[in-house]
Amino acid sequence: MASAISANKAELLAIANAVASEKMIDKSIVIEAMEEAIQKSARNRYGAENDIRAKLDPVTGDLTLWRVVEVVEEVEDYFKQVDLKQGQKLQEGAAVGDFIVDPLPPVDLGRIDAQSAKQVIFQKVRDAERERQFEEFKDRAGEVITGVIKSVEFGHVIVNLGRAEGVIRRDQQIPREAARVGERVRALITKVERNNRGPQIFLSRAAPDFMRKLFAQEVPEIYDGIIEIKAAARDPGSRAKIGVISHDSSIDPVGACVGMKGSRVQAVVQELQGEKIDIIPWSDDTATFIVNALQPATVARVVLDEDDGRIEVVVPDDQLSLAIGRRGQNVRLASQLTGQQIDIMTEEEASEKRSKEFAERSKMFEEELDVDETLSQLLVAEGFAELEEVAYVELAELASIEGFDEELAEELQSRALEAIERAEEGHRITRRELGVEDALAEIPHLTEAMLVVLGKAGIKTLDDLADLATDELIAKKREAPRRRNNPDGPPMRRPPQREQDKGGVLGEYGLTEEQGNEIIMAARAHWFEDEEPQAASSGLEDEEPAVEADSASQEAADADSPQ
Repeated sequence: MASAISANKAELLAIANAVASEKMIDKSIVIEAMEEAIQKSARNRYGAENDIRAKLDPVTGDLTLWRVVEVVEEVEDYFKQVDLKQGQKLQEGAAVGDFIVDPLPPVDLGRIDAQSAKQVIFQKVRDAERERQFEEFKDRAGEVITGVIKSVEFGHVIVNLGRAEGVIRRDQQIPREAARVGERVRALITKVERNNRGPQIFLSRAAPDFMRKLFAQEVPEIYDGIIEIKAAARDPGSRAKIGVISHDSSIDPVGACVGMKGSRVQAVVQELQGEKIDIIPWSDDTATFIVNALQPATVARVVLDEDDGRIEVVVPDDQLSLAIGRRGQNVRLASQLTGQQIDIMTEEEASEKRSKEFAERSKMFEEELDVDETLSQLLVAEGFAELEEVAYVELAELASIEGFDEELAEELQSRALEAIERAEEGHRITRRELGVEDALAEIPHLTEAMLVVLGKAGIKTLDDLADLATDELIAKKREAPRRRNNPDGPPMRRPPQREQDKGGVLGEYGLTEEQGNEIIMAARAHWFEDEEPQAASSGLEDEEPAVEADSASQEAADADSPQ
């Protein structure tokens, strides 16, 4: 039986209990760390080649030490093997091939061994503590937590969360908010990552979801799900907007969020360092919600452009500054809240734009259809904007326009078709001058105008087109929002266009992803056609030498045969 090492049993157990309690980890982990430390120190004393084991009884505190050896016929490794005679002395009935216990005498750990054991224990406990912290916080992303500011390093705030530490990065702080060591702070857990130095807990006070959670804490109806925050947008430390809806018709969502004399919203405002919050009733109707989102400005009308994903909002001249807001803040937050790109214009600007579009379209119809100004203006007034609309609209719809008859409608459609064909022929000539292969014209969904654009982009062969990804072909260009100079602030500057904002080669034509995929696959079809003849020809080549070999063999046989 293994010998007990002389040690203060009570002291060992007391240390294990204290460490487990302080670090909030399982006592068995501390016991295991102590055993590993003792084993390491014993190997330093008896030799690292020995397979030494230690066992600390978690109840009595008894510590035992031994080495494991193998019983062999002829000893080759004196550290890990014993002969049969010695093995039977250590354990009665031991046989060759058995692994048996060789008790070791007590050891007195010196200063160096004790320091080494201490390091092993600390490392083991530290690893266990980090794992416990990660397991505790890994599923808490999206939760608001309170901590104490421990330090500020390079602008990043380190927060003591009790059992772990979190960091509020500089870009996730409320601007101009002073972080003082020792102050309590609330923040949103945005992400938890495993790291060699322990779990990295990222916090935020600038995220829109932080404001959502604060409202849920202050407004019981939101917590209970009666009122829902459908959208939120923030300019941290300055202004915010939230869109709310009530699932109970008897409860006003805006009034519930504001509270008696503004008590509820003020509690959130104070936590956000005075950030002004606009509470807006949510509407499924996009135009209505945009009108609400631009409060306190008054909106005259909203024009939706679903194809380009843009929205034009017309406001009275005296409301332009209010609608845009200081440094474009109001329209920017409204755009974030609605998820739409919003252009603000006055009544005068909208009128000028409509007049310009009306004149341009009228002039186009007048020239392309060879009609007088009155007729072309009548077409535009009825909502026609392109030749294709005139050419392919139902004949009855065109003939139903006041002053039109079926004969005139047929003539207009015929002229529109001729104009479209002339334009196609012009594009076809240009496309061929650019060197674009005729094979590209056979691909579905591609018009001659599109082929001209491809040619100018250097895409002239099937292989050129086949090498593109679908996004490179059809992705729409993402334009920067229109920004106007604000009378109350400095002039606005349009940010430089980024590479990814350029869109696909044919992005302006509004092709769908399905159509883009069909175009790319049609361009790649010849790759697979080329492979089949190669495979067939290689098969024939394999067969021909065999035929020739058979003929040569027959000739040799005929030569050897007796005449």
